[in-house]
Amino acid sequence: MEWVALVLFLSVIVILLAGFPVAFTLGGTALIFAGLGVLSGTFNDALLSGLPNRIFGIMSNETLVAVPLFVFMGVTLERARIAEELLDTLSSLFGSLRGGLGISVTLVGMLLAASTGIVGATVVTMGLLSLPTMLRRGYSAEIATGTICASGTLGQVIPPSIILVMLGDVMTSAYQQAQLDMGVFSPKTVSVGDLFAGALLPGLLLVLLYVLYIIFVAFFRPAVMPAYDRGEADQVTIVKVLRALTPPLALIFAVLGSILAGLATPTEAAGVGAMGAIFLAILRREMRLDRLQEVMQSTLKISSMVFLILIGASVFSLVFRGYGGDDAVRAVLESLPGGVVGAVVAVMLVMFLLGFVLDFIEITFVVVPIVGPVLLAMGLDPVWLGIMIAINLQTSFLTPPFGFALFYLRGVAPPEVSTAQIYRGVIPFVAIQLGTLALLALFPDIVTWLPNRIYGG
Repeated sequence: MEWVALVLFLSVIVILLAGFPVAFTLGGTALIFAGLGVLSGTFNDALLSGLPNRIFGIMSNETLVAVPLFVFMGVTLERARIAEELLDTLSSLFGSLRGGLGISVTLVGMLLAASTGIVGATVVTMGLLSLPTMLRRGYSAEIATGTICASGTLGQVIPPSIILVMLGDVMTSAYQQAQLDMGVFSPKTVSVGDLFAGALLPGLLLVLLYVLYIIFVAFFRPAVMPAYDRGEADQVTIVKVLRALTPPLALIFAVLGSILAGLATPTEAAGVGAMGAIFLAILRREMRLDRLQEVMQSTLKISSMVFLILIGASVFSLVFRGYGGDDAVRAVLESLPGGVVGAVVAVMLVMFLLGFVLDFIEITFVVVPIVGPVLLAMGLDPVWLGIMIAINLQTSFLTPPFGFALFYLRGVAPPEVSTAQIYRGVIPFVAIQLGTLALLALFPDIVTWLPNRIYGG
């Protein structure tokens, strides 16, 4: 009955494209297929008795407690206008250099990504804050929009990222299942901390390549990035730079440093980050009672969405496996030419295309549990695979015509900036992303060196 599993997967994609809510689509479609299977005698209804334990396991998972805490931290920092001050300061610092404003936007995007970890919020915030300024200073619409979209999606990769927390939990389960399938009954584990450490160097490498590209364009095409004559009001002092940079950097180091040093679990560090964000907002006099209420409501909405999708994906995964879908996926991947390389390329291509129509959360909770155990059983490193998936989907979110980041920016861009200009602007950054993926494939130590160094893997 493996063909039923394929029909189930395709049905979910079609219903999602029709605009139905993700969580209810995943769980509801799976239960309909299970019900039809029970009536026709092709599905074992005893499998459904495992649903309560699965849902209880999700709700009692300590790692996933980090999700609402990191969301709270990100929303609080967004409301505290940290990005606004950072951008003003770095623009004053680098703005007189040709391409300096583009570099400033990239660096602020990096810091905002590490602080919030929410891609949509980062792209929208950067679009509102920096796009009018870049256009006013003579930057071409293509280079301005491309820089904003690319720097905004860094939240996918640069830790501490909500996405890496969720991916880490899924990869842990997939790695353990892969080892059990291979007859290893004392399985090794992979943690969110491993993924954070593995993502650090590739994330910084992407930032470096973005900056080098901006410098290259500024040198060879100076007309698209004119220099800016700094006035008296734009003068910047060391005190002003420290005042803007110290709070977010201190928070990032407190959260990420405590995890990498082994002083705290991701959940504990997320709690530190949430409290630190409140403290910064209070210091900046941006945290009134009504604003705190807004932050809590926003956190509740985002966290509820994540956990409902996770529960729906758990139901989907159970029914998909009940119809033998996992065996079919394993058979297909193992039969592909090129062995493990062919299987990885095929999975990455499918995920890249799915990234046009599905959000990262849906792909993480639906697709990774299906293909992860198969690929890991072929001997791939779980940290390397996790980071490759994250960067691959980041690339998908940037790629025209369906990249999510493009839609986010289109929603806040002024009317004089056309959609075609946004598309043309991101193409060089997509090429940088693909080049980075190829580099990580050829030199996996870029990902695995730091986790091995820290955790002795």
